[in-house]
Amino acid sequence: MIDPTCAVNGLCVLVLWSLGGGLVMQVFMGTARTTFIATLLVFLIGSLWGLYWLPVREIAQLGLSGAWGILAIATAALMILLPFGWRGRAMLAASSPLALCSVALCGVAFMLYSVGLLYGRVAIVVILFFLTPVWSTLLGRIWMGWAITRRRVVVLLMGLMGLVLMLGADGTAPVPRNLGEWLGLTSGFLWAVSTVGIRVKSTAGPFESAFVLVAGVWLGALILAPILEPAPDLGTVAQPWAMLGWVFLAGAFGLAAAMAGIMWAATKLEPARVGILLMAEVFVSAVSAALIVGEGLNTIEIIGGTLVVLAGVIEVLPARRKAGLHGRA
Repeated sequence: MIDPTCAVNGLCVLVLWSLGGGLVMQVFMGTARTTFIATLLVFLIGSLWGLYWLPVREIAQLGLSGAWGILAIATAALMILLPFGWRGRAMLAASSPLALCSVALCGVAFMLYSVGLLYGRVAIVVILFFLTPVWSTLLGRIWMGWAITRRRVVVLLMGLMGLVLMLGADGTAPVPRNLGEWLGLTSGFLWAVSTVGIRVKSTAGPFESAFVLVAGVWLGALILAPILEPAPDLGTVAQPWAMLGWVFLAGAFGLAAAMAGIMWAATKLEPARVGILLMAEVFVSAVSAALIVGEGLNTIEIIGGTLVVLAGVIEVLPARRKAGLHGRA
């Protein structure tokens, strides 16, 4: 078992940045410092999510298997964010129903991703989730009629090539091989679907939006948990306090504080920077899973994963403006 105390020491910085973001903003009013704080926050959250699989798997080993552990994590996070949701109920009521449903769908996607970490190799599940730019390109074309530029063609081809390499690295057909990989792939697709609706402006603040997202995680886990595993017998849990510690750790830091932090930082940074910084999750998850539980990647899987990450970087980078090539006197 992994000592929860060590994890708390390593993650305590996050809650100071995320939950204390408003206080820091009052002290440092400069735009440059605000940008720095938001940038560091997003990088920390991306790195934290690279370790998110640790408490998820520990909770499962302690007795809450499958989506039951995710339900417990979401319950803890929901309790933490409930006061913010109640305080901002007027803002939530004034927000577009489509925007709120889309934020909740993001929560469902995150729930599937979390459960996928239990049933598949960590790095593969994470990279499959990061295929989101591929699905966004296809959905944007089909639903919204967006033009597929040459850059998007590159993103699409790189992402699909990376997918084929990762899933077919052992010489078999390039399709998901277990439940975890299917959940990782599905979660990335649902996240892409939700981003279309999130384009509708919401008047909710970062903590209120985080509350809605976590509510989506909770509802999704409540539905999926009995489908995947029978209800756990809590009376047989050998280390209940250890389990509660991991649940609180993951709910408070990995879900509540992290989601609120991302929502706040997204209002201070351009989307490209947020997207690139969050990709720290891919590196941290791959390295940590390889070192801690021996879930390494072979050469072909590494090449495929690199292609997926590069596709994501290309997708979030802002397109060059033609005027910028000629606009200087």
